[in-house]
Amino acid sequence: AAPSVPAAPKAANTPAAPSVPSAPSAPSTPAAPTAPSAANAAPPVPGPPASAPGAPSAPGVPVAPAGNPSAAPSAPGAPSAPSVPSIPTAPSAPGIPAPGVASNSSIPSAPAAPGAPSAPAAPNAAAPSAPQEPATAQTAPTATKQQPKTDKAVKPASEEKRYGQFTRKQWIGGGIVVVLGLAVLLALAVFGTRYFFSTDFGANFLERYDGHSTLPDSAPVGIPVWLSWQHFFNVFFMVLIIRTGIQIRYERKPSAYVTPKRFKKKISLTLWFHLTLDILWIINGIVFIILLFVTGHWMRIVPTSWDVFPNALSAGLQYLTLDWPTENGWVHYNALQLLSYFAVVFIAAPLAIISGFRMSSFWSKNWTKASQLYPAPLARKIHTPVMLFFVIFIIIHVVLVIGTGLLRNLNTMYASQGDVDPSVYADNWTGFFIFLGSLVVIAAAWIAARPSLLAPVARLFGKVTAR
Repeated sequence: AAPSVPAAPKAANTPAAPSVPSAPSAPSTPAAPTAPSAANAAPPVPGPPASAPGAPSAPGVPVAPAGNPSAAPSAPGAPSAPSVPSIPTAPSAPGIPAPGVASNSSIPSAPAAPGAPSAPAAPNAAAPSAPQEPATAQTAPTATKQQPKTDKAVKPASEEKRYGQFTRKQWIGGGIVVVLGLAVLLALAVFGTRYFFSTDFGANFLERYDGHSTLPDSAPVGIPVWLSWQHFFNVFFMVLIIRTGIQIRYERKPSAYVTPKRFKKKISLTLWFHLTLDILWIINGIVFIILLFVTGHWMRIVPTSWDVFPNALSAGLQYLTLDWPTENGWVHYNALQLLSYFAVVFIAAPLAIISGFRMSSFWSKNWTKASQLYPAPLARKIHTPVMLFFVIFIIIHVVLVIGTGLLRNLNTMYASQGDVDPSVYADNWTGFFIFLGSLVVIAAAWIAARPSLLAPVARLFGKVTAR
């Protein structure tokens, strides 16, 4: 830049500018071309103190008198700056007048032009943006640090505790939907079966198949005392087995561990009690099967003719009408009862034993071939549905015992009392009180099945430890 190039004229409202001459200085960038950019940068960031009114202009740049518009471009002897060829193109921006036009009063920022006449104005113009970078960078980490706090505050409220795959509300809502759906289906079944038996085809079907299968002539009549005791022990063991099975499934930290003397494998105290009950239940079942075939009572729960199936359908439809038939278990069971008892004794019980044996410590690890043919996951898939089958059977069994003559049925099952005439023992309370006594025994065993009482018994068969 030329050392003697005069600076851009000041605006008319700055009278102190012509009275402050400046000495020539080293070559520098012409102030005229950079004045517009400095003026643009001046409003957001205050310029240096040199830009105040009355302050001397930058050293080395003579100030031209006001009203001489031709002073800046006609500086004599001003050598051109070879290193800055593109500077003069800056005034071509729209709305920015060429330097030296003092008569254009529409430019309010003209007094700020002398404040940044040289190259150092560029750093000053860029300086305000530099502090903003760190400010933004400081703000961003603050927002990032606050975000986890927001997540921690929202996460416990948004995620509820799950029981399995669903929350408590989902289980309750799903249960309500299932109950309502079953109620609707039951209502449709009741009206449908009633309508079916009102037709000629339904009436003829009921007359041909009354719900009782034909039994052999040698089938025994009555319920012996041993069968009543077997029934009590079966209920006793089944209730505790189902309870301990559920405990094993949801137990996270066992209260104690048992290492049996025979198998030398550490198991939880709950599992040990479950296996002990299984063994007692199997022994009771073996005694029941033996007496069943020795006395001929197997004919009462084993199908002996094909008419058992249409009679079972007839009995089921009669139950659906809610006009339940009066049964006399002392003489024989209806076809639906016969098939149900057969399924419990000869299908469900063996499946429970086989699947439980596979998952227990009785199964040896040396049986590699048998383990491949009968893997533990398969046994687990069998064991749980069988347990649910027993639970559903017990619920239905109790409901039907109450709904088809409570006193008579309890006399038959628990007191071994009955007659061919079902009304003979209708008002006898013997079986009812025996049944209440059995419930007290089961409840006492349920309460007594706690670690403090089970551990001393388990020490008789192995080592009991806390871990």
